[in-house]
Amino acid sequence: MTSGAQHAGGMDGGAFVPGPRMHLAPTRSGTLDGLRFAVKDLIDVAGSVTGGGNPDWARTHAPAARHAHVVARLLDTGAALCGKTITDELAFSLEGENWHYGTPVNPRCPDCLPGGSSSGSAVAVAAGLADFALGTDTGGSVRVPAAFCGVPALRPTHGAISLDGVLPFAPSYDTIGIFAQSVPVLGRVAAALLPRPASSAPIPRYLLARDAFALADGPLRRHLAWLTGDFDAAPVDIFDGGLERWLRCYAVCQGGEIRQSLGPWIHAVHPRFGPAIAPRFAGLDDIAQADIEREATVRALLRAGLDALLPPGAVLLVPTTPRTALPRNASGEERAAFYQAALAINAIAGHAGLPQLTLPAGTVDGKPVALSFIAARHADALLLSHAPQWQRRIDAGLSRRA
Repeated sequence: MTSGAQHAGGMDGGAFVPGPRMHLAPTRSGTLDGLRFAVKDLIDVAGSVTGGGNPDWARTHAPAARHAHVVARLLDTGAALCGKTITDELAFSLEGENWHYGTPVNPRCPDCLPGGSSSGSAVAVAAGLADFALGTDTGGSVRVPAAFCGVPALRPTHGAISLDGVLPFAPSYDTIGIFAQSVPVLGRVAAALLPRPASSAPIPRYLLARDAFALADGPLRRHLAWLTGDFDAAPVDIFDGGLERWLRCYAVCQGGEIRQSLGPWIHAVHPRFGPAIAPRFAGLDDIAQADIEREATVRALLRAGLDALLPPGAVLLVPTTPRTALPRNASGEERAAFYQAALAINAIAGHAGLPQLTLPAGTVDGKPVALSFIAARHADALLLSHAPQWQRRIDAGLSRRA
């Protein structure tokens, strides 16, 4: 694709990076025998350059000397690698567009964006090109494309899956996330990658993030209200009237870390970024160190509040996104409104390093939507053990409504 490409087509829907498709056989037999997986092009595969969705990053970096820890683990558990997938440039987007390589085609609603920055991984799974795929999630980059493309996904507890061999973005928020064709496959993959739980998962107590649902647009909010009614969840307010505080804290804390991770390379190389991405990186230089220190204190307070709200056994229900997939030709105003609400919702798990499970929840106006479940840190097993019954409950609710 040339610069400014509008979409990436072809048999694979543009999910995979340009060039010959990468294939690696499993190194051993194991619990993932017979499954094919793809990895976002921020994750090292030995012998290939991790391109990061930007040609200048690819040009200035050598091929990886070894697999990322997570790739080696999957190959060692019986899965076969079937390709590397498109990412928004260096992960700085939730839309799923790449100005240099094109925008993967959302197989569930081709006129809409697939969501980013793990766009190619979500598309590969939704199109049946991989049984599961890895993405990275900092501010929603697995959760948003999972919702837009209609597949289940997990953002695990921060640090639960090693980031060794993964291009750093904002390390205290960065996670490796999993997309899967089905909830059972998601469970199998997560079991292969996550630490074994110390005890069995308790029966959950449900909370409903009332102010997070208030950020969803009317059609989505009404649709999810029908489904969440089956969970008998106690309403709670997360943002405590301070939505701007949450967003400012996220923007400053994330921005300071991105500047530290990628700033030296940007200033040395002066890379070509797409017109939507360039201002985001340029704005990092405007963040004052005093603001970073102040917002780190705010983040600690927000994290403590979430820890108190979500003791072991509690599960918080939130809309995964505030609306259905953005149209490919969405206006700047539409995108800005989406970002403000989406980043606030996704910062709940992000600020506190919490695990978040995203499950498909039918469609609104023919476009996939999703419901998310957030639990305490290291309660990934709670989410995964109840995921099959939650998906059945959602599907039963959709059937009754139909």
